[in-house]
Amino acid sequence: MTANRPHRRLLFFSLVFTFGLFSLSMKTKAQSFPSIDNLPAQAGWPDPLVMLDGTPVKSKKVWEEKRRPELKALFQHYMYGSIPPKPAQVDFKVKSTHKDFLDGKATLKMVEISFGSSKAPRIDLMVVTPNQTRRPAPIFLTMNFCGNHAITDDPRVPLTRGWLYDSCKGCTNNSATEAARGGQAQDWPLDELVTHGFAFASFCSSDVDSDRADVSDGIYAWLASQKPGSSSPTHNRGSIAAWAWGYHRCVDYLETDAAIDAKRIAAVGHSRNGKTALLAAAFDERIALSIPCQAGSGGTGPSRVSTSLAAPQANGRPTAETIAVINKSFPHWFNAEFKKFNGEPEKLPFDQHLLIALCAPRPILLANAKEDQWANPSGQFELLQAAEPVYVLTGGGKVAAKEMPPIGQLVDSRLGYFIRAGRHSMGAEDWRAFLAFAEKHLGAGK
Repeated sequence: MTANRPHRRLLFFSLVFTFGLFSLSMKTKAQSFPSIDNLPAQAGWPDPLVMLDGTPVKSKKVWEEKRRPELKALFQHYMYGSIPPKPAQVDFKVKSTHKDFLDGKATLKMVEISFGSSKAPRIDLMVVTPNQTRRPAPIFLTMNFCGNHAITDDPRVPLTRGWLYDSCKGCTNNSATEAARGGQAQDWPLDELVTHGFAFASFCSSDVDSDRADVSDGIYAWLASQKPGSSSPTHNRGSIAAWAWGYHRCVDYLETDAAIDAKRIAAVGHSRNGKTALLAAAFDERIALSIPCQAGSGGTGPSRVSTSLAAPQANGRPTAETIAVINKSFPHWFNAEFKKFNGEPEKLPFDQHLLIALCAPRPILLANAKEDQWANPSGQFELLQAAEPVYVLTGGGKVAAKEMPPIGQLVDSRLGYFIRAGRHSMGAEDWRAFLAFAEKHLGAGK
């Protein structure tokens, strides 16, 4: 772009604001990337320390100034779509404060995050901070998809306003009812977190973009309303990128809360929320630690699923989810470009180890379950190892294991790994591992 081409400049900023290649926060110039037909096939993991044009990355400076921005652009262009920019206006309103939460162990705050327009999404953030601490607390920041009210049965937590799955306990006609309160409380050990001196914050995905393939009613609908003649996209809109934007806006608030240590924010998520937590951390260095739990395909699982892994078993199902399957099941999670790789994942100029590498040298824990082969636990461990050269280059060190650890044993190096018995879920055993990992790398809460 040059000053003598104003029409191109106008087009670029319009695309950035709506659904362009890059977020404004990247501070990189627009660039063109090859079509899938012009990308070479790479059967193995793409080298994290080689630029797209083949130039080697030999220093931390080159990684930070060239390769890292390039990877962020590649992921947005070929997979997630652009993470929307931070709005010009971000407002925080503490709607209520209750210092007697959890029998007086904690303070509960309900915070509204808004953006200066009635058409803009509004994020309801539930914040729980320990009362018996001598300094600002480290915090686990999470996204849920059944509502804040499902995390606790405390009636002072408002029912979520947005669309919810009817599979969420106590939800009827995709709306929460009083019967929904505490429906997932067993998955969120608030008392234990507070006892360890950690704070906790959570928001619902539907506050940003409801998880529906054919309806977009959040951030993308708002952005479309800013451009006359535009309509909110449905398929291919990149909901994971939108939800990552939600994490970033919650971090904006946490930086203002005196009870929170904003230098010790850990982004946590399970399954689709784990994919989001990883993407949010990869693109925002204010997040000090990331724990994507059973994030699988499109998150911490490889896109390059081998033929043997993808082959049907006796029960007729693949052992690991492929990008073709996830794109068919959830077409709104990723952009249109990503669908082009359904039959040729080896042409992707990256794999998910490079998203992990974007977090370097910050700690990251990949958590899995033995029976959840759909999330590809062994493939995730390979990706952890494949990200290692970047962690070594940036001072984060190596994976403290040469092979997958035994069930229940935490690998607590900055490139961390944990696998337990059981299926696709997030419960008490997972949180014990999360706490141990966070306490090592962020410090004790008290």
